[in-house]
Amino acid sequence: MKLSTKGRYAVTAMLDLAINAKTTPVTLSDISVCQDISLSYLEQLMSMLRKHHLVKGMRGPGGGYLLARDPSEISIADIITAVDEKVAITRCTKTANCQAGEQCLTHDLWDELSKELYQFLSTISLDKYVNRPDVQDVIQRQARNNKTINYVPHHIAH
Repeated sequence: MKLSTKGRYAVTAMLDLAINAKTTPVTLSDISVCQDISLSYLEQLMSMLRKHHLVKGMRGPGGGYLLARDPSEISIADIITAVDEKVAITRCTKTANCQAGEQCLTHDLWDELSKELYQFLSTISLDKYVNRPDVQDVIQRQARNNKTINYVPHHIAH
């Protein structure tokens, strides 16, 4: 399985929002600078994530985006699904027509692996991932490197 840029960037943007979940809305330009994601691409992703009730936008001065639910209630699988990504290893996307319209020899193997992968990603919530020590190190480095913008990631407190 190869996760596309759309899926990877959506997860990254949502993690960025999770880092700031207890503070103020985060602007797309701040996410763009901190995570090195195109602003126009972020706008497209946020539109999809908003339609799936994963984020909410706040207008006006001090506006930006916030998570629509608690970070403990949003899984990585939720995010990937919201941006129309498939967590699938099979080329035929579960229709069993991978070999000239028929099921190939390894279809069930890859289909079962796809289900396991989706289940695994379903068990990882935003807060669970953000609170990992290695991720906390990245958060601190990004905060130091982005002093020029008004953006300081905060640890999610339990």
